[in-house]
Amino acid sequence: MLAEQHTALAQAEQQSIKCVVWDLDHTLWHGILLEDEAVTVRPDVLETIQELDRRGILNSIASRNDYATAIRKLEDLGLKEYFLYPEISWNAKSASLQIIASSLNLSLDTFAFIDDQPFEREEVAFVHPEVVCLDAADLTQLLDLPRMRPRFITSESRLRRQLYQSDIVRGQAEAAFAGNNEAFLATLNLICTIKFAEEADLKRAEELTLRTHQLNTTGYTYSYDELDAFRRSRDHLLLVASLEDKFGPYGTIGLALVERGETVWTIKLLLMSCRVMSRGVGTILMSYLMTQARQAGVRLRAQFISNGRNRLMYITYKFGGFKEVEKEGDLITLESELEQIQSFPDYVQVRIIEQSSGNGPAHARPNR
Repeated sequence: MLAEQHTALAQAEQQSIKCVVWDLDHTLWHGILLEDEAVTVRPDVLETIQELDRRGILNSIASRNDYATAIRKLEDLGLKEYFLYPEISWNAKSASLQIIASSLNLSLDTFAFIDDQPFEREEVAFVHPEVVCLDAADLTQLLDLPRMRPRFITSESRLRRQLYQSDIVRGQAEAAFAGNNEAFLATLNLICTIKFAEEADLKRAEELTLRTHQLNTTGYTYSYDELDAFRRSRDHLLLVASLEDKFGPYGTIGLALVERGETVWTIKLLLMSCRVMSRGVGTILMSYLMTQARQAGVRLRAQFISNGRNRLMYITYKFGGFKEVEKEGDLITLESELEQIQSFPDYVQVRIIEQSSGNGPAHARPNR
């Protein structure tokens, strides 16, 4: 039954779209901008973009156009803020989609492309067969497509565009910074909070297992009900991590699931959002779990399954002192002797929100 649930959730993730990329002329608006600047937005486009945004689906642009003219028109129409990393140039649309995907750090198999021209759709489909290519004439059906309907719409889903826009500002600040990466991170006033998952965290926790592939140790997906069972179980530890800095919140960006035996604890899942790849959250979570296991007097093991994208998580375990002890098919089991545990990075203030004994409230413990 558990395997069937994992399969169903994995299929749901394969069907989900994370970014819709729009053409402009005769797609987002009526007419050709360079022939007549008095173009008008198609009546169904604004509502569609706003609803995609509410669902946490990002929007971008791939258009053969003059950049300055098109951006000015998008500003006049009140639409510019909705589009992340717009690619407006004379390049091939397939090249534009590749640039957008790299900028967002998202896989192209989670993209949809909308264009009125069959040639443009065929060019993208030929180069990127994993991209869903849609005719602009079918726009009225877009929001009803199963791949455009996420299982949950969380508070963080609704803020996803703004979170990415904050990341753009961070990136600009980092590009302008003269020192090394660690010195830049020290300027951000980073605060990482680790806490025991509560019921209110479960929708986002399920979303993380569905959406996160690159920084995910096993690729397992867990439903809301499964996560709730783990949260309530005395034999499991379910943790969530959030991050914020001087530019604002990153949201809930990390998840850890530990199976607690009498003599051995096993990290069944450790994952982080790709948006915090360079912030050291993986090491922070791993070090916290290692410390907890050592205090409990148990051995600590961790599971890893390669999905073709997550080698960085294997490296995270190896740098943390974990060594392979078993291998069964694709499943690798590693173990730490818990002799040397990496300290939390100096550039991050780590706050641990712990459960108190009994049914009392949790309490916070700052930790460096």
